[in-house]
Amino acid sequence: MKKVKIFWLAGESSGDLHCELIMKELNKDGLRFEHHGIGGPKMQAQGLKPLFPFERFAVMGFVEVLAHLPFFLKVERRIRRFFKKEKPDIAILADYPGLNLRVAHIADEHRIPVLYYICPQFWAWKHERVHKLKMSTKHVACILPFEEELLNIHNVTCSFVGHPIVEEITFMGDRSHFARFFGLDPDKKWLGFLPGSRNKEIQKMLPVFLEAAKKWDKDEYEILISKSHSVKHLSFMRLIEKAKLPHLHIIDGYAYDMMRGCEVLVCTSGTVTLESAYVGTPAVICYKANPISYLIGKHFIRVSHIGLPNIILNDSVLPELIQRDVNAANINKEINKLLPGGENRENVLGKLQNIRAVLSSRRPSVEIPKIIEHLLETYER
Repeated sequence: MKKVKIFWLAGESSGDLHCELIMKELNKDGLRFEHHGIGGPKMQAQGLKPLFPFERFAVMGFVEVLAHLPFFLKVERRIRRFFKKEKPDIAILADYPGLNLRVAHIADEHRIPVLYYICPQFWAWKHERVHKLKMSTKHVACILPFEEELLNIHNVTCSFVGHPIVEEITFMGDRSHFARFFGLDPDKKWLGFLPGSRNKEIQKMLPVFLEAAKKWDKDEYEILISKSHSVKHLSFMRLIEKAKLPHLHIIDGYAYDMMRGCEVLVCTSGTVTLESAYVGTPAVICYKANPISYLIGKHFIRVSHIGLPNIILNDSVLPELIQRDVNAANINKEINKLLPGGENRENVLGKLQNIRAVLSSRRPSVEIPKIIEHLLETYER
């Protein structure tokens, strides 16, 4: 059987995780597929042959991207040469629209069919991206249900494949097991802080979260700080030590168990807000960007919410703190409203149940291989 050569591009840790599940499903078909491109350790464990070190792609924000522009131009040139020489059968591009939409155009020039997985959020800002999707892709796999309807309006071939967190969220045990594993008191209330998965997010958000954590009585509350595997350990621990909070617990990994066990979470805006909503734990959503990037983005933004749960439900379910409003006093004020007995808790818990119902109808690892097979048959090289 002729091997199928797939080019992948996932520029962030979340994309690395999302694509891993698809690759794992494809690899069940023996050695039929060859995987090349850009992806992290999870994709590489599934056989991806990387073109560049993955950590170079962890860049976000207008100012930050401009500073790394020479690197991204080098990446585009390398990918162009790869397409010309290796002629992959299909390109699967995951999220990361700043680069991936340009790569989609390059692939289309080389007559390589493009499957775009995790639609760019054109409905939030940069609406012109929908026209780029129409011109350069053969199929868009949407992970938010309303995106399919919006893309259909523009005659973009697409389908809702379900959200990857439905397949990714698993637990190691119940709350008591988690408590024993990390030395937590199950009789106390747990407050969880999730400062992000990027090093720059940690520098911005973790000091503020730690300042908020200082206000809670250690005899009544356990303070849990999530540490992502993708952040630099030494920089993270320096910020922890500087805060002088001896009674907090660093949870390295096991984020989903932490989410489920806590009464309230404080999250940096991103996929983690949707994960916590899917698990069913109320959260305070915090967003703090480079001031120049924020001012530019604010001018173009088309949605009234920052947090994905609020966007999906089209409702201000979870509190959002943005830029200067992200401070210890405001965070703790919102935590109080969401704790057991708080004024907003029961209303929020009820509405979060809708998130699980909306996202669970399909599974990407089932739907996307079907799309891949269809594209391979339709655009056989």
